[in-house]
Amino acid sequence: MTMTQEREPKEGLQQHKRETLHALIAEQVLHVLGEPGGLHKVIVRPLWQDHYRVNVFVGANAVLAKIANSYFVQADGDGNIVKASPKIKRQY
Repeated sequence: MTMTQEREPKEGLQQHKRETLHALIAEQVLHVLGEPGGLHKVIVRPLWQDHYRVNVFVGANAVLAKIANSYFVQADGDGNIVKASPKIKRQY
């Protein structure tokens, strides 16, 4: 087995872990916030170590989407939000 073949499954697994972590963070934000009307997408962007930017987009499609809510969050290794700025409050 070549080095490339050994590396691909590891990289795929790491990518899957990141995607799962981001999905969990997005789910928690929506659980507390509520689901806004016209929800288009929630995007979780890693910033550094366990810190993320979470943007909640609303709109009929990608062209019309706008950010309805935005948070800086800190999450533990399991994806549980331990801190958010501003504080996430139920709005919907």
